[in-house]
Amino acid sequence: MFKSTLLKGALASVMILMGGAAYAEYPEKPVNFIVPWPPGDLEDVLTRMIAEDFQAEYNVPAAVVNKPGGGGGPFPGAIEVATSPADGYTIGSFVIGVPVVGHQIDIPELTPEKFDPLGIFLTYPFVIATSGDAPYSSMEELAAYAKENDVALGHFGDVLTPTQVTKAYAKNAGFEWGSDAAFDALDCNTLASGDADVINTTLQLILPCLDKVKVLTAITDERIPLVPDAPTIGELDPTLNIALWNGLFVVKDTPQDVREKIIAVAKKTVMSERAQAVAKETGALVYWQDADESAARIAKDIETVAHIGEILEQ
Repeated sequence: MFKSTLLKGALASVMILMGGAAYAEYPEKPVNFIVPWPPGDLEDVLTRMIAEDFQAEYNVPAAVVNKPGGGGGPFPGAIEVATSPADGYTIGSFVIGVPVVGHQIDIPELTPEKFDPLGIFLTYPFVIATSGDAPYSSMEELAAYAKENDVALGHFGDVLTPTQVTKAYAKNAGFEWGSDAAFDALDCNTLASGDADVINTTLQLILPCLDKVKVLTAITDERIPLVPDAPTIGELDPTLNIALWNGLFVVKDTPQDVREKIIAVAKKTVMSERAQAVAKETGALVYWQDADESAARIAKDIETVAHIGEILEQ
C-alpha cells in the first residue's frame, strides 16, 4: 500500500513538472514575424520593435522576415503564415486586406479563414490632399467643383482600401474624377508639378510641405493629431468608415497561452515611448486594440468593403 501511494505521488509530481515544462516551452526556438511588404514602411518599423522586445523578453531569437509579393500584394507572405504550424513560431503582421478579403479571392491556402487577430496596432495616416491654391478647401467643395471641372486623382493603386474609399466617396457625392492614375510616389512634388490635382497619400509624405497643401480628409478611424482640423472620411460619409490598418495574426488553433505571451510583448512595445515617437513623427495612429475588439472590427470592415464594392460597381 505504502509503495503504491508513493508511486502515485511520484507520478503526480512528474506530471505536474511536465505540465509546467510544457507551459514554459514557448518560446524555445526562433520566432519569425512575417511582414509581406518590403522593409522600411511603418508596419515594418513597428514590427521590428516588437520582435526586438520579444527577443529581449524571452531570450530567443526573433526576427522580421519580409515577404513582398510583387503583383500578388501581401498574399504570398500570408500563405506562408497560413501553412505554418499553429504553434506561435510564425506570426503574421498583416494589413486589412489579408483577413478581410484574403479568403474571398480564390486563394486555396487562405480559404476558409485561417487567421485570428492577436491585436491591431497601427492605422496608416492616409489622407486626401490638394495644393494650397486649389479652388476648394473641403471634400464638399471639391465635389461641387468636380461636377463642373476635370480633377485628376493620384493614388497608389486601385486595390488599396484608401483608393477604393476615395472613389466610392466620389460616387456617393455625385461626381466623377476627370482622370486617375497610380504613382510610385505621391508627395509634395506630385502636387507642385501638376501631375495630379488631388492625391491619396500618407501624411508623412507631405509633411515637408504641409504648410503649402490642404488636407481635405483623413482616411482613418480618428482624426490625425498633426492635422486635427481635417475630418475623417467616416465623419463625412458614415458608410465609408474604414481605414488601412495593420495587426498581428496567428493561425487558428494556436494555443491561448502562446497568444498571451506574444500579446504581452506587442502591447507593451506599441505603447512605449519609441513607438509613440513614430506616431508623432509620421501622423500614424499607434495603439493596441485587443483580440476581441480587433475581431469585431474585422467583421465590420468586411461589411464595409462589400458595400464599397457595390458602390463602385454602379
